Amino acid sequence: MTQNQTFSILDHGAQADGLTVAIFNVNAAKPTPGWDQIMSLPRRLTLIGRDELGQEPAGDIESLRGAHQHVDRMTLPANRELVLDGVQGNALEIEAEVDCGKAQRVELNVLRSPGREEFTRITFYPERGFGDWVRSNGWEKFWETRDSLISVDTACSSTLPDVTSRAPETAPVYIQRGEPLKLRVFIDRSVVEVFVNGRQCVTVRVYPGRADSVGVSLRAQGAEAELRALEAWQMKSIYGK
Repeated sequence: MTQNQTFSILDHGAQADGLTVAIFNVNAAKPTPGWDQIMSLPRRLTLIGRDELGQEPAGDIESLRGAHQHVDRMTLPANRELVLDGVQGNALEIEAEVDCGKAQRVELNVLRSPGREEFTRITFYPERGFGDWVRSNGWEKFWETRDSLISVDTACSSTLPDVTSRAPETAPVYIQRGEPLKLRVFIDRSVVEVFVNGRQCVTVRVYPGRADSVGVSLRAQGAEAELRALEAWQMKSIYGK
């Protein structure tokens, strides 16, 4: 750090019960006439460790849960996609806990058409980010405390010709060795928000062109992983009927 460096507040969220709540703008990814700006879910921001920001959904989001689907513990075989029977929707909340084992990456695909013409890929890359000097407290452990990466790839989210193609949204997230991956995913028509272990969130806009792009699947790459549990709820509108 140099003497000329300064810091400033990124967001000026409202204070609720001593916590900071922030709402972010989510940009469109296709040409639309007139106004087309929407906001993310409210996020509760907390300091959960030394220089580490926690991000979790804020508010009584659970009150919008409708019909529930449960998936039992299962092995995710290496290099084979598993489509989850009965778990589907484009207004959906998913909670999944995964032991990644030795898998090189674990994927959760949402808004998937039966023939895989359209899908939005959520990928977790264990310990594929940079080493962290603060957590390691010494060069000898620098590479033992690597960040993982969470990525949302929208390259195959839509078959529509006017949807803008863009690189995957990718963010670092620190998960200790042996700690399971915990995903909380919200799908709201054109918005996909992915919360990871209460520490990171990635949000994208997607525009599936097919009415049957509502499926969900899992995949482990390179080696098997274990799905400890998956819960899914159809989400009701905040406006009622």
